Amino acid sequence: MSIDPFANTARLASVTNDLDPAYDTDCHMDATDFLQTFADGSVDIVLYDPPFSSRQVSECYRRLGHTVNWETTQNSYWRRHKEQISRIVRPGGLVFSFGWNSGGIGLKYGFEKIHIRLICHGGHHNDTIAVVERRT
Repeated sequence: MSIDPFANTARLASVTNDLDPAYDTDCHMDATDFLQTFADGSVDIVLYDPPFSSRQVSECYRRLGHTVNWETTQNSYWRRHKEQISRIVRPGGLVFSFGWNSGGIGLKYGFEKIHIRLICHGGHHNDTIAVVERRT
């Protein structure tokens, strides 16, 4: 099974989620709540493309009428995702992470990096760093 907790318009995963109900996804939940619905070791692939910064998280939550607080704008926001991803991805499973750094999910959560790519968007747009990790 493959999952995407921040699918937006993408339909690459077998189970998709996006907080914004305007997107045609299977679920419309907070990403942490979505990840908590999966059993331990039940997921083969996670496509993890969250908001890259606390500013982006804050803007998204506010736009949808959700509360913006310490829990939604600090590192704990991404830590909770990583904890859940570590729990649900089976040994040998993959996580494809996208962001502004190459941290990915990380060794702390039981993942080894197997591939890193820089995606240039051109012009004045920030590059995206794609990291592929395998659950050890």
